[in-house]
Amino acid sequence: MAVLTACSSPDPTFYTLQSAPGAAIAGGPASVEIRRPGLAGYLDRSDIVLKSAAYELSMNSQHRWGEPLGDMIGRVLTQDLSQRLPGTDIFAQTGAITADPQLRVEVDILSFDADASGSVVLNADVAIERGLSHTPLAAHHVALTAQPAGPGAADLAATMSTLLGELADRIASDIRALPQAPT
Repeated sequence: MAVLTACSSPDPTFYTLQSAPGAAIAGGPASVEIRRPGLAGYLDRSDIVLKSAAYELSMNSQHRWGEPLGDMIGRVLTQDLSQRLPGTDIFAQTGAITADPQLRVEVDILSFDADASGSVVLNADVAIERGLSHTPLAAHHVALTAQPAGPGAADLAATMSTLLGELADRIASDIRALPQAPT
């Protein structure tokens, strides 16, 4: 009697980004829409990019995002900004709520991964516009770096969450600093 055995890969582990605490800034506008962040193509995948070296990316199909990364970044930024701008209705463009916002925040993620030294690097362009008019009020590049607690995918996700919190801090400060910010 022949016995058949099958080889199978272990089930992948799924990761998520989480909101990071930050200081509340009073006096923001009544409503802000967070547009779905743009992502560099190499990030727009279910596998987590674990590290990059000179011209090389490393991914492991056993470490995956629990939802599309662009949607997850938009969700976490919405949560982070809601905490940082109390009294302001913050909603994501990709959510079920539709309204005419007083301000719109657009983020383009140019890179968001570990560099050759193991530090997590976030490079993003940020634009803040008045409502639906696309009138630019602020635009700049943000470069943030942090060292993960360890080399694993969970440490990478935790550090990425922290960097998104720092990005939200900067966006909240930018919104608060706008001349005659709508209320």
